[in-house]
Amino acid sequence: MMSLRQRMIGDLEIRNYSPRTVEAYVYHVRRFAEFHKRSPHLLGPEEVRAYQLHLRDQGASWTFFNQAVCALKFLYKVTLQVSWRVDQIPYARAPQKLREVLSQEEVLRFLEAIRHPLCRMALTTAYAAGLRVRELVRLKAEHIDSARMVLHVELGKGQKSRFVTLSEVLLTMLRDYWRRDRPKVAGSPWLFPSDDPDKPVHSTTLQKACQRACRAAGIKKHVTPHTLRHCYATHLLEAGTDLRTLQALLGHSQLSTTAIYTHVQRKAAMVSSPLDTLEASRRKAT
Repeated sequence: MMSLRQRMIGDLEIRNYSPRTVEAYVYHVRRFAEFHKRSPHLLGPEEVRAYQLHLRDQGASWTFFNQAVCALKFLYKVTLQVSWRVDQIPYARAPQKLREVLSQEEVLRFLEAIRHPLCRMALTTAYAAGLRVRELVRLKAEHIDSARMVLHVELGKGQKSRFVTLSEVLLTMLRDYWRRDRPKVAGSPWLFPSDDPDKPVHSTTLQKACQRACRAAGIKKHVTPHTLRHCYATHLLEAGTDLRTLQALLGHSQLSTTAIYTHVQRKAAMVSSPLDTLEASRRKAT
């Protein structure tokens, strides 16, 4: 007989959940079972509530807490198809705090402080196109459409693909990087490869590059690859990009998610990558 774990994985995979989500959901269900020392099919809403209280008492972040909720809801609603009201399992409320954003001058200092050519080009691309780190590391040369001046983001969050504006400055930089700086990893399809030709650069490598660049540039803010996505969104809003356009560029399902950035919105002109403005500023300074 198929195990509960195998059934749940199968239910997730036929619904086209990403491998990363499948791994996370299985992890959370395993922790839930280990907490109660019983199989989840023997547990119910009271045990779920007790586990949620345990997570709260352990100081779990709201993202970790809510991912556990999603996993348990899927298990009980889809795989086990229980009779009790699964939709009544509550989520934690997200803390309302402003996202940390660099000014354009800080972005310039930050990018110039990155010494490794691959990391510098990857993080420049993250800022120029507003990419999530998972989308960034999975870029291939074939995703760059210079004829239409768009970048194809393949299978972003929620397994959704989208197109974003390809900055002219970024295109020139990517061509130079490909000729001069890209590691010659035989047979690797990745724009930003690791030493293993079958794998792209690891997100941890980019995160460490961010930490080193912040120290070198004297930036006190906490910067991660995802911070550059926030900078992209904020700087486009400051340039007058409307929310609907920004929603499409960021790949948000809900406009309310994009609206988080409106605290910095100002009126201005057309849509172009903020990297173009940054490059113009740098040229003026020199």
